[in-house]
Amino acid sequence: MLAESLEALAAAGGAAVVQAATTDAWTEVRARVARWFGRGDGERERVQLERLDRTAAELVAAGGTEQEQNLQAQVWRSRFEDLLEGLDDTERNDAAAGLRALLDDTAAARAVSAGTGGVAAGRDVSVKAEGGSIAAAVLHGGAHIGPPPVPDPSQG
Repeated sequence: MLAESLEALAAAGGAAVVQAATTDAWTEVRARVARWFGRGDGERERVQLERLDRTAAELVAAGGTEQEQNLQAQVWRSRFEDLLEGLDDTERNDAAAGLRALLDDTAAARAVSAGTGGVAAGRDVSVKAEGGSIAAAVLHGGAHIGPPPVPDPSQG
């Protein structure tokens, strides 16, 4: 049986999968979750990618109903719990730390969104003009503007 804190972590993982499944963040969240479950095994990762794709398809087919969201969140909670239960203490601690980092990172990714024709980024964006062309971007919120970095000649 898992400690209460790990059960809560697994529940948060299940909720994160469902919350991201129909958003622009899905591609990133899907890949990160599959990698976490795969734990370095490409075949396990592939199986999880297929499961994640089925989850997203089922959520879309159900029209995102609360009932389907709850069902899928519980399915993924159980999957997270099962993996954590099957690990020894050291592996479990490492996996829990990895899941916490995944949840922190994907929460930031899910918080970023753009409307039709827009681009959203939770990290750096570069807009650059070359060869006499122009470049433009519209910013909503803050921005940091500074001189371009000076190339390091030793980095060739």
